[in-house]
Amino acid sequence: MAILSVRTPSSIQLLRSSVSPIFSKPLFQSSSSFSSSIVSAPSTRLKSNSSISRPRVVLTRASTGVADPVTDYREDIGEILGDVSIFTASGQPVKFSDLLDQNDGVSAVVLLRHFGCVCCWELATALREAKPRFDAAGVKLVAVGVGTPDKARILATRLPFPMECLYADPERKAYDVLGLYYGLGRTFFNPASTKVFSRFDEIREATKNYTIQATPEDRSSVLQQGGTFVFKGKKLLYGRKDEGTGDHPSLDDVLNVCCQTVA
Repeated sequence: MAILSVRTPSSIQLLRSSVSPIFSKPLFQSSSSFSSSIVSAPSTRLKSNSSISRPRVVLTRASTGVADPVTDYREDIGEILGDVSIFTASGQPVKFSDLLDQNDGVSAVVLLRHFGCVCCWELATALREAKPRFDAAGVKLVAVGVGTPDKARILATRLPFPMECLYADPERKAYDVLGLYYGLGRTFFNPASTKVFSRFDEIREATKNYTIQATPEDRSSVLQQGGTFVFKGKKLLYGRKDEGTGDHPSLDDVLNVCCQTVA
């Protein structure tokens, strides 16, 4: 499958409330600067995919007409991903393939960082508000987060977010299969997250009922980054890997890709 790589500039700085459980001292000395050192970080070993350098956006040439393919996922990535076991927000085990449209329709799958990430509460709010547009276009909208189902239910209840669209991947199996970024540098120091500075109002509004209790018990999970993918059946048509915390795609762009595919 031919794919296009697209890069755009972005940033980093994580809001302390979503990550403070993994630190014994504050990350920041002041509101405008990083501390000179991180006193205590997770002792977990970084996952093997942390060193993989792949383009942030992959898009099939067939769906866009662009003729500059640079890299690709395996042709059978949808089949491989489909065998991954995760959970519904209510706690029922489910294969990832069941999240996708069963009639070869189009599905937009958004993998959040983790359920206690304030930037992910903002993204989940945007997904909830955009869902009627995806529904009208005949696109199945799905959100997956890192954490156990009880953590997913916290987000779903307090945000709120539709439970039927929310899934939990506590072991980050789908994230591994898709090669999503992981690590301390990606989470705190990647220049891909400065865009969050322009979204403070949205983040504040989305986190009015936020609780840090939604953060996974496995604190190393807060180092996981997310991504956004569009499938037609099990065929991957679009994939965007978040470079850093808060580096989310435009949902208008994602919906446009879906609409091109449906058309």
